[in-house]
Amino acid sequence: MIVTTCTVDSISPLTPHVQRVRLVPEQPVHFLPGQYLQLCLTDEDKRPFSVASVPGQAHLELHIGASASDEYSSQALNHLQQQQQSDQPVRIEAGLGHAHLRTERDHPIVLLAGGTGFSYIYSIAQALQQQGNNRPVFLYWGVRQQASLYLLPELQQWASSQSKFRFIPVVQEADDDWQGRTGLVHEAVLEDFVSLEAYDIYIAGPFPMVGVARDAFLKQGAHREQMFADAFAYI
Repeated sequence: MIVTTCTVDSISPLTPHVQRVRLVPEQPVHFLPGQYLQLCLTDEDKRPFSVASVPGQAHLELHIGASASDEYSSQALNHLQQQQQSDQPVRIEAGLGHAHLRTERDHPIVLLAGGTGFSYIYSIAQALQQQGNNRPVFLYWGVRQQASLYLLPELQQWASSQSKFRFIPVVQEADDDWQGRTGLVHEAVLEDFVSLEAYDIYIAGPFPMVGVARDAFLKQGAHREQMFADAFAYI
C-alpha cells in the first residue's frame, strides 16, 4: 500500500450522475491494473474507489457515481470539490485489492461490470491493450439506462478494430431506439457461453450483482480460482 497526497486536477461530468475525477499524485504511485485506492476524508473515514487509469500515467482517474440518493459517493465527491476549490491536496491510500489483472495467465477473459464498476474493468482492458494482448477478451457492461454507457463510442471503436476484443453493452430499461442487448448483464454472459470453464473472469459492480453472477457462473462451469472480484471478500 502507498500513502500519498494528490492534487485534484479536474472534475468533469461523464453523465449527469457520474463524474470523472483526475488526481495528480505528488509521487509516482505503483499499482496493478484492477486495483483500487481509498480516498481519506479523515483518518477514520476512508472511501474505496476503483482506479480507471493504468499504471505509468501521470494521473489517477476515478469514475464516481454521485446521485442524490448515494450519500456515500456524494460525500466523497464533495470533499474532492472542496479541496480543489481551496487548492488543497487530498490524501489517498493506493495499490489496494487482490482482484488485479493476472498477466502471467493465458486464459481467455470475461470482463463484467455493473454501472460504475466499469472503471475497474476499464483499467484492465486498457492494460491488455497496452500489452499487445493476444487473448480473446469479452467485455460486458450492464447499466440501467443506455445514457449511462458513457464510453460507448470508444469501446465500439476498440471492438471494430481488434479481432480479439468484443464489447457487449447490456441495458436493463432500454428505450425503443436501443438496438443492443437488454436485461441483466450476467444473464447475457450465461446466454453467450455454454461453459465458462476455460475463462478468467473479472467482476465489479454492486455487491448483490457480484454475488449473483459468481453463483451463476460457478453453475455454468467457471472455476472459483479463475474468478476475481474484491467484493468476494465481503459477500
